[in-house]
Amino acid sequence: MKHAISRLLLATSALGLCASVGAETTLRMAHLWPEGSAVNQEIYRAWAERVEQDSGGELKVEIYPSQTLSKADQAYDATVNGIADIAVTLQGYTAGRFPLTEIVQLPGIVNSASQGACILQTLYDEGDIAGEYDDTRVLFLFTIGPAYLHTRDTEIRTPADLEGLRIRRPSEVAGEMLASMGAQPLGMPAPDIFTSLQRGVMDGLSFPWEAMKVFRINELTKYHLQVPYYAGAIVATMSQASYERLSPEMQAVIDENSGMEWAQQAGRVFDELDEAGREEAVAQGDTIHVVEDPLNDPDWAEPLNQGTENYLKRLEERGLSNARAIYEKAMALREQCEA
Repeated sequence: MKHAISRLLLATSALGLCASVGAETTLRMAHLWPEGSAVNQEIYRAWAERVEQDSGGELKVEIYPSQTLSKADQAYDATVNGIADIAVTLQGYTAGRFPLTEIVQLPGIVNSASQGACILQTLYDEGDIAGEYDDTRVLFLFTIGPAYLHTRDTEIRTPADLEGLRIRRPSEVAGEMLASMGAQPLGMPAPDIFTSLQRGVMDGLSFPWEAMKVFRINELTKYHLQVPYYAGAIVATMSQASYERLSPEMQAVIDENSGMEWAQQAGRVFDELDEAGREEAVAQGDTIHVVEDPLNDPDWAEPLNQGTENYLKRLEERGLSNARAIYEKAMALREQCEA
């Protein structure tokens, strides 16, 4: 009888093992972009489908767009705390947490999303900023295209035109630059901007062309100034605990779908959306002004260069002695990443 029970337990254990090996694992992904947006479909949904395919269906990715699983400013912590298995968010939403990463956001570094993705992912891959993400497992990093200034009723040509305007700031650093030019910076996640602008809570905002279209902000603005003083950094990252619960084979699937390939894919999508967003504003008959070389422009050079210097000095005062070297490396990577 004892031997019969032992054989039954072994058989049951073997059946359980087989079930666990073939079991489907669902990974919950949180982000802030609308479900129907090209960002969701061509980056996050495309990534999910690749992972599902490469895992032979063992991994499923359940996407929660539009902050439905986690607010944008809490999304990174959501992966740390296990609320989400994967999150995609802008580092600028958690001011001061990714200080070295935010160097890439400074004026004059990023000219396009593709270039920014290459610069940021390279800095991570080569260890310059990797330590800032020790509490999660980074999948890939990228940037939006340059953020410009867009307003409802006020035409902006020089920094003096910002005096007294309530402008949504994309990050603390960008907000400081706006304040130095006389604006009143306001902080809020991207999905909240349309309603705030519509209700007159603010006069304008800093956004890339992509987001002007994705979040329908072009519908509410008439004036645009292409002065690339900021480019938002974005991280797609995974809970370390969620990763470690996977089998080695499934971890390999995640690893194979991490890094530069997906950073560049994201950059290409954002570049295309930037072009579409600008075309939409042109079709509306909006007024668009362009500052060709902002870091050497007689009106814009001083506040932009001073903003960069202030940020680097602040990082050095925090003990981040490598901040200036990372800035110089990011600037040097611009040419390499334009290719």
